[in-house]
Amino acid sequence: MALTLTRPAGPAVLRRALAAVPDRPSLLVALTILLVCVPTGEKDVTAAVHVTPADLASLALVALTALDLLRGRARRLGGTVCLLFAGVVAAAGAATVGSIDPAASLTGFVRLVQVFVLVPVAVLCALRDRRDQRIVLGALVTAAMLEGAVGAHQYLTRTGASYTGQPIRAVGTFGALDVMAMSAVVSFGLLAALALALGERGPDGDPVLRRTMYACAAFLAFPLAVSFSRGSWIACAAAGAVLVLRADARLALRSAVLAAAAVVVLVGGLGLGASGVTARLGSIGAVSASPDQSVTDRYDLWSTAGRIWQDHPLTGAGPKAFQQLRDSHAPLRLSSGSDTADATHGYRREPLLSPHNMYLLVLSEQGLLGVVAYLALFLALLLGCLRRSAGSPAALALLGWTLVDFLYADIGGTTTVLTSVVLGLAARAAFPTTPDPRGACAE
Repeated sequence: MALTLTRPAGPAVLRRALAAVPDRPSLLVALTILLVCVPTGEKDVTAAVHVTPADLASLALVALTALDLLRGRARRLGGTVCLLFAGVVAAAGAATVGSIDPAASLTGFVRLVQVFVLVPVAVLCALRDRRDQRIVLGALVTAAMLEGAVGAHQYLTRTGASYTGQPIRAVGTFGALDVMAMSAVVSFGLLAALALALGERGPDGDPVLRRTMYACAAFLAFPLAVSFSRGSWIACAAAGAVLVLRADARLALRSAVLAAAAVVVLVGGLGLGASGVTARLGSIGAVSASPDQSVTDRYDLWSTAGRIWQDHPLTGAGPKAFQQLRDSHAPLRLSSGSDTADATHGYRREPLLSPHNMYLLVLSEQGLLGVVAYLALFLALLLGCLRRSAGSPAALALLGWTLVDFLYADIGGTTTVLTSVVLGLAARAAFPTTPDPRGACAE
């Protein structure tokens, strides 16, 4: 009797997937998103460079896009897009040349170009049709569901990061040293799921997909709540409100009622109020009257960034210069760091190395030239998404979340590459392209 040997199915599937990437580069964007969830282990937050699996995937996407551009297969970028992204490169370059420490700022320059130029442009080129956009949004939902499940388990089993002395803070696979990462991933997934669900309303929509996405969004509200991230709550509420209002004003009213009912169930029925959610919500209104230590430190960091900018008004002190100049410009009451603790890393004191405000970080490190360049890019993307939100409401919501979150956070950590993906999605929505007779694409 002869035996028939068959090849394992896994490698064959992998080979087919890799073969499909050149024709469908959005798969590489999706891989970049999913690799954000890969734990990176203990890391030194003071190190100049952190390279994650998601960063490597994003660089592979950039390389593929460059190759397609050389072959004439990628879309041609219009003059407006090129000017906006070139302005960011020029501002970062000028800040690096005029830096107090050009050698140290060089790594910051490379990171800024990667996050705000190269990867967003690569994502813009990768999104060729509606299917590509759904692949990317689906990856955001998948990553959020994974992190949300881990975060919910951490809260329910009391194995998360320390919050008010209890190990209940949901941090997903990122650990206490990157305490804000899970809330960002979950927020992006929640908004993507909500946008996909709203896109299936009407007689031509898929009712199964619509119900599934609504269910995903409802589930993600729980891990977002127990992340205890006030900034993510505010940004998600603002972006979600814009998303629903753009879809249907009456639906927005019904959603507000359902959200209020969900809060009552979560806080009253499941007891989240006793574990800090209610107190955390109440603290949002007290940030000016009686701020806690974390808020006080943030105010001091903001004022520190302002003082650094006053000494370097035009081109700033240089990328990564804030951490070098912080102690010489900060008030004496500023804490030396924030306390973190979890079961994996134990107790650690994490240094405060940025102003926790992207706009003030740019102002202090890249000066007026940098602020003008970044605000021009953000404003152009926002206005473009507002004009064309019917085509991609998810891009408007995700960009809105990012711009609001930048008021009390900045780039850094494992999820930084997600900011690049969001900017690319927003650029695709703000500057749609049409087929070019020569086979490329033009604005």
